[in-house]
Amino acid sequence: MTLPQPKKTRWLLASLIVLTLAACGDKPPPAAAQAKPALTVTTVAPQLLPWPQTLSASGNVAAWQEAVIGPEISNYRITEVRANVGDTVKKGDVLARIASDAVDSELAESKAAVAEAEATLAEARAINERARQLREKGFYSPQQGIQTQTAADTALARLTAARARLQSAELRRSKASVVAPDDGIISARSATVGSLTQSGQELFRLIRGGRLEWRAEVTAAELGRLQPGQPARLEAPTGASVTGTVRAVAPTVDPQTRNGIVYVDLPPDAGKVLSAGMFTRGEFDLGQRPALTLPQSAVLLREGFAYVFRIDPGANDLARVTLTKVGTGRRNAGRIEVTGIEAGAPVVASGAGFLADGDTVRIVAPEKQP
Repeated sequence: MTLPQPKKTRWLLASLIVLTLAACGDKPPPAAAQAKPALTVTTVAPQLLPWPQTLSASGNVAAWQEAVIGPEISNYRITEVRANVGDTVKKGDVLARIASDAVDSELAESKAAVAEAEATLAEARAINERARQLREKGFYSPQQGIQTQTAADTALARLTAARARLQSAELRRSKASVVAPDDGIISARSATVGSLTQSGQELFRLIRGGRLEWRAEVTAAELGRLQPGQPARLEAPTGASVTGTVRAVAPTVDPQTRNGIVYVDLPPDAGKVLSAGMFTRGEFDLGQRPALTLPQSAVLLREGFAYVFRIDPGANDLARVTLTKVGTGRRNAGRIEVTGIEAGAPVVASGAGFLADGDTVRIVAPEKQP
């Protein structure tokens, strides 16, 4: 008698199971396949290194001292201008000349007045001496002797006044040339040929010695960290770096901005890359202090926060990584200051951007990394 079709199918399945169990015997099932590593990496541990302490600031570059040069005589016409903006001058160099015709005339008149006063004095002294001799012989009264002596003294006083006027005229004559009061660089010029000089008028501006300084603005809380003699580095718009030295720290703070001014002397060649009036940034060197650091390649930035992939310290070739949030600070020479992790804790050295929390990685020595 033929078996029904469903019963036959069940019988065949049961036979297949029995045969399979017999073939396997008492062997355990195969172990689960190990997870495939996501990346081959090297590890690095945070190191405690001496770290440079810096303070960033910004401010204007200005002239160390700027001299305003003007005429010392008024209502005289400028006849020649010898200096222009950017010229380097020495102390005593003639910057401009003023018409001296009227001054020369005053000088000649003063010289003539001195000669006249000298002649008058000589005559008065001779008369006084003659009167003295006659008075001793009884020909002149004492009253007449007093008169001749007074005339001689008056002539001497007039000579002294004439000589003072001559000295003043010579001084005015010397002021017909506008000269540089010191070595430096001409930063501004308003003198023009043909214009009349006026009292208090500005003809030139001179950066004394060509020296520039950086006037950095620092908050009141940071002002106490700075003192004269500390080095400072400025960044020029061209990308060049200029090193200066703190000369003075302002004793007061602006009540509006709550910032203080730090005056930084710049080297003589700073004018090649910096100009007065420039706004620039820089930083002050405050010495060194130990800091926990990692290579920048080991730190991952995501959504405004910094992370590292930490590895179990006892891991062998294969290990799981844990995403760990850290704090960051200053950067220097390819390394970055970190907090929130202890020194010696191994982390993934590079390639953190290709990993996710919980991934398995293969660890190799740096020289073996493909």
